[in-house]
Amino acid sequence: MRSKIVSIGSYLPDKVLTNFDLEKIVDTSNEWIVQRTGIKERHISDKPTSYLAYMAAKKTIEGVISPEEIDVIIVATVTPDKILPATALFVQSQLKAKNAFCFDINAACSGFLYALSVGDSYIRSGVAKNVLVIGAEVLSKFVDWTDRSTCVIFGDGAAAVLLQPSDDDSGILNIVLHSDGDYTDLMQIPAGGSLSPCSKEAVDNHDIYIKMLGNQTFKMAVQSIAAVSEEAINKCNLSYNDIDLMVSHQANIRIIEGVAKRIHLPMEKVQIALDIHGNTAAASIPLALDLAYNQGKIKKNDKILLNSFGASLTWGACVIVW
Repeated sequence: MRSKIVSIGSYLPDKVLTNFDLEKIVDTSNEWIVQRTGIKERHISDKPTSYLAYMAAKKTIEGVISPEEIDVIIVATVTPDKILPATALFVQSQLKAKNAFCFDINAACSGFLYALSVGDSYIRSGVAKNVLVIGAEVLSKFVDWTDRSTCVIFGDGAAAVLLQPSDDDSGILNIVLHSDGDYTDLMQIPAGGSLSPCSKEAVDNHDIYIKMLGNQTFKMAVQSIAAVSEEAINKCNLSYNDIDLMVSHQANIRIIEGVAKRIHLPMEKVQIALDIHGNTAAASIPLALDLAYNQGKIKKNDKILLNSFGASLTWGACVIVW
């Protein structure tokens, strides 16, 4: 038995922060941001992550199943409402999905693929019939708005997919995941956990905000995403010529272009959403996937490659028959 995506939905906050807006906040320019990242604007939320996740989930299940029919809710996020309890529990409460069991996954920007693999496993094993997988982030609340190297990159948003058992040849063919804990310094929030609890000193040092070693991350991202994509496609006995659309983590246009070049995939087959979303971490792939679906770029039986690279380090790829 394989699982398939039967519904998808997303939610973006109303407030849009453009590069020109950022020029008034920090020493940067629209030209510099676009040239370095490809990002032109991003959405900013005044609500917590659970609200964005709930709104995306509500759209996803509307007209498909009732909240009571949801068996599992998995929220991929690095910006939880609280350290505890899990953000998924707040989503469950708002949805009134009283029969579901719920939990969060933190795998940074690869979080959605990690969560998707867990949901897929529940379907394949017969544990569940309706699994709601959500990627949701409010990164703007964890950004140092005085640091021009990071504050121009991140945005807020959420998207969700509903997984059910496949009754045909469509569905998730394969998911390949990797991680390497030797690179935990590449991207992190230094304080706020048990290693370095939040304190006045941590706040004064801005250690409660995202820190990133951008150049090192960039170099490893292209190579890792290309390699894991090849691994996933080979395990499906497919070639890159079989792929109809690639939906990558939307971190940087140069990373996406670099991956496409390495795997000989024309940019016409690559979904771009970072120009209007920014980097939304775990929400990035499902947001871009939903955008592609609404733009009419996805047809029945299309073969879709999802791939990602996340902080410190996680990376993965997934092949889906729509």
